[in-house]
Amino acid sequence: MPIEPVPAGRRAFIGIDFDPLDTDAAVAWLMRITSETPFRYVVTPNVDHLVRLESLGEQEPLGRELWQAYRGAALTLCDSRVLARLARYYGIALPLAPGSDLTVRLFAEVAQPSDRIAIIGGDAALLAALRARYPGLDLIQHIPPMGMLQNPTAIEAAVTFGRDSRARFLLLAVGSPQQEVLAARIAQAGGAYGCALCIGASLDFITGRQRRAPLAVQRLGLEWAHRLASQPGRLWRRYLIDGPRIFRLAHRWHRER
Repeated sequence: MPIEPVPAGRRAFIGIDFDPLDTDAAVAWLMRITSETPFRYVVTPNVDHLVRLESLGEQEPLGRELWQAYRGAALTLCDSRVLARLARYYGIALPLAPGSDLTVRLFAEVAQPSDRIAIIGGDAALLAALRARYPGLDLIQHIPPMGMLQNPTAIEAAVTFGRDSRARFLLLAVGSPQQEVLAARIAQAGGAYGCALCIGASLDFITGRQRRAPLAVQRLGLEWAHRLASQPGRLWRRYLIDGPRIFRLAHRWHRER
């Protein structure tokens, strides 16, 4: 089945070209993916991702590879209400398609009985929880070691698993920037099929290992505060030091364009 083209008119914001799809439109696009679809991948940039991209730049090898990974994605969807509202301030409409919402709906609406879904990341307990929740799906997993990008053998093993999985969907749950770089390397390897989604911690939300903010808090754009309160030791720097840099980046981008 042919894949519907992405709507024309990608919308540039802080160096990234976003596709004008909300969650419903992204789900409709995913519906047309099969296990025979030539490989493609989806990224969902948020504030943290854009700040990291700016800090890495394109001079260092990792920064250059990461920028290329975002540019090579079949879909680039806005994951962040904060980012969408900031873009609106500068006159740019970015439809919202949070990666966590998209992952939930992939399991609930897109995946069909006997579909193979491959996962890179997580642990054995995560796979067991997903198999219990979705017994009709063919779920397989590869668990890479920590620091995969600094381990050529580990990244090669992950690329091989993704390429050879023959899954309809490949869920990359190893965090940014590892998951975006991995998606691009699988595409570059050739011979892969289906669609990869860079999903971060989305499977932890599905299995109840982590709790998302209440819906009212999400709609207020304060999910970041809920996550900070839940994991202050891990996230304080991301949200209190690094995150606010997005306002300076947006102002500079607007001034220079």
